[in-house]
Amino acid sequence: MNPRLAAARALAAVLSGKASLNSSLPAQLDKVEERDRGLVQDLAFGTARWQPRLDLLAAQLLQKPFKAADADVQALLLVGLYQLFYSRIPAHAAIGETVGCADKLKKPWAKGLLNAVLRRAQREGEQILAGLERDPVVRTAHPRWLQKSLKAFWPDHWEAITAANNAHPPMILRVNRRHHSRDAYLRLLAEAGINASACSYSRDGIVLAEACDVRGLPGFAEGWVSVQDEAAQLAADLMELAPGQRVLDACCAPGGKTCHLLEAEAKLGEVVAIDLEAKRLARVRENLDRLQLDAKLIACDARDTASWWDGKPFQRILLDAPCSATGVIRRHPDIKLTRQAEDIPALATLQGELLDALWPTLEVGGMLVYATCSSLPTENTEVIEAFLARTPGARELDLALEAGLRQPHGRQLLAQEGGHDGFYYAKLIKIAASRG
Repeated sequence: MNPRLAAARALAAVLSGKASLNSSLPAQLDKVEERDRGLVQDLAFGTARWQPRLDLLAAQLLQKPFKAADADVQALLLVGLYQLFYSRIPAHAAIGETVGCADKLKKPWAKGLLNAVLRRAQREGEQILAGLERDPVVRTAHPRWLQKSLKAFWPDHWEAITAANNAHPPMILRVNRRHHSRDAYLRLLAEAGINASACSYSRDGIVLAEACDVRGLPGFAEGWVSVQDEAAQLAADLMELAPGQRVLDACCAPGGKTCHLLEAEAKLGEVVAIDLEAKRLARVRENLDRLQLDAKLIACDARDTASWWDGKPFQRILLDAPCSATGVIRRHPDIKLTRQAEDIPALATLQGELLDALWPTLEVGGMLVYATCSSLPTENTEVIEAFLARTPGARELDLALEAGLRQPHGRQLLAQEGGHDGFYYAKLIKIAASRG
């Protein structure tokens, strides 16, 4: 299959609200030559990254918008525009190959339209975009609701946040303490000719100068190292783990933090890792097996404690709550297409419900670390504020973190170009059991 067609079909599912790229892209990658898979990924993710900007450009170039049934043609046009403005593909190849895909969609009428629009974009696109630059949606390539939210919450940082969201994310490693120190692994990377440096905030983190195939990393198959963003790596040390503790990792998939907890303290009493979907736990099991670690995995709704909790209290809980993922847009740019403003209050409600449900499973004197990969205070400090107000036995603890910005509650890490993702942490201690 033509890589442009594969990318467009994956994107069409996203534009239609039927999937994310993580779910729609693998099936399309299976249909192209192995040598073209990198191109497909670049076209799909790159087009999603710049879609708010490209979509407004397309609206200027088209006489009328596409019908809902023609989301595949719309996606193909956006892929063509991405090639013209954000790739090194020669314009004649970008246009010719993209137009040719219309036949495969069984929509030959679209060939003339795509050809005319893309050729006009080649001639006039830069001028049209320049005229649209005053619109922050065009300038930041973020949907209007999100651009406005970031500006309102982070008036001094929102443009840096959007720039970081549009940048390619660095590849960051987490060294397995059970095998090597970070300095020792840096030496192994140097011997392998891989340029890397220590992360600023995570004691186990290493950032690579260039992304590479994990199979080329020393000892990857043996579990010496994993791929995990620096911000996510901070959770393990914030948990203040000690031998014998019973630990809950709630909403654990894909398991990076679960594994890090076990690496950080080899003598934990037990780690229970739960997630809503059994198929997501399969990935957690794969990660545990590669690292030769073990945890008790349970597929369940964390809020329904009667269905999974055995009544034995936890000394530590990590709640990595479902969220808008607005802090990791650079890794999942289709979030710009799939998230809507109305999702945020619903997510905040869910986050509060999870805190309320899990709190009784924590023993008195135990600690809960609340985390999200959101950049929106609605899901972060406001959730913690509301929880503390309705939970007399909960108190907030200071975070031993240099990264990020202190908030009324917790600490917000904003995405950094070349550095960590956007993330939020708060730490709570249970000083008394709930009444009644």
